[in-house]
Amino acid sequence: MTLLWAVFALLLLPAAWLLIAPLRGARRLHDAQHEFESNDRTAEQNVAIYRRRLASLEAALERGDIDQARFEEDRLDLERSLLEDTENLKRAPLKAAADGRIVVPVLLVLVVVASVVWYQREGAEGDLALYAAQQEVREHPQGSREMMIERLEEEAARQPGNVNVWYSLFPLYRDANRPTQALDAIERLIEMEGREPSLLAQKAQLQYFVAQRQMNDEIRALVDETLELDPRQPTVLGMLGINAFDEGRYEDAIGHWRRAIAGYDDPGSAAALREGIAAAQERLGLAQDEIEAGVAEGPGVRVEVSLDAALRDRVDDEATVFVVAHDPDGEGPPLAVAQLLAGELPATVTLSDANAMSDQGRISQVNQARLMVRVSPSGQATPQPGDLFGDHDAVPVGATDGDAVSVVIDRVFE
Repeated sequence: MTLLWAVFALLLLPAAWLLIAPLRGARRLHDAQHEFESNDRTAEQNVAIYRRRLASLEAALERGDIDQARFEEDRLDLERSLLEDTENLKRAPLKAAADGRIVVPVLLVLVVVASVVWYQREGAEGDLALYAAQQEVREHPQGSREMMIERLEEEAARQPGNVNVWYSLFPLYRDANRPTQALDAIERLIEMEGREPSLLAQKAQLQYFVAQRQMNDEIRALVDETLELDPRQPTVLGMLGINAFDEGRYEDAIGHWRRAIAGYDDPGSAAALREGIAAAQERLGLAQDEIEAGVAEGPGVRVEVSLDAALRDRVDDEATVFVVAHDPDGEGPPLAVAQLLAGELPATVTLSDANAMSDQGRISQVNQARLMVRVSPSGQATPQPGDLFGDHDAVPVGATDGDAVSVVIDRVFE
């Protein structure tokens, strides 16, 4: 933090120079102006000109070239002209060179104060302090989770309104099996950030595990609110899958987990859910092809996905492949999403209501679907530059035991 303020001080030096530099030449400018005013003979020259012109008028009057009335009129014009010229030459008294110097330090102080106030309001001083605290613990020879919690609690006491402090504390409390503090942290985040689906999902999941994996009215209300805001919220869908698995509803667990996988950007979480799906399938006691047939009941589309040989070297076997069905007449959320790995290609995937992202948008509700297949090395659900993709225009939605539609991944997303 000391280094930060030192940098700010260095940045303020040019501003101070711009304010102080004019003072260095103030004495020289004052002396030059004083010398100019002392040697100025403009007023004397104007008086001399007036006298010559007046003498000419008097001579013209004596010769009879003009009468007395004309003489008086012309003399009045001369006097008026002399008065105007003299009035224009009047100058205010020249002030001392040191006058006004007090304004410069006042302006310097105002610049510094304004800069500090602006940074405290708009800057990220709190986040820098948080980062320094985290680095301090990470670099400590005996750094531990408890030490990190203790250090961040000190930061929370100093800056209780910094959301990043609570975002850092919440997972630490949760993983340290301190549910009371974790719940307080997530409620503070909801209070500061609003009822965001991700925060509501984290609170619902925390309360679910605190309740020994039992669903109660409060948790159900949080789940309903979350899914109303975001039907694809993976944390809640994953929790619903756990609840269904615990209650022996293995088909429902598989459905929830498949929808959750489509919404996860984290490949590790998606892999864990795949293991859960495999466990649910094993509990059902069915062969793999029977499982696929069971979850694919109802109208859908079978998609044969393959990768162009020219792009094979650009893809790692662990890259995530998203197979997505869209409504060809709209820009709403996907109707169905399946996920697999590039190493599994070529493969045939069935898109049905079992892969729906929400109850409001299912593939069984449309007659045709537009297909998009994308390979994401990062595992992110949103397209990224460098992703590979292939697509297919609208295809009929019908029985899933028919011929598969071929989609070749043959292009690169720019």
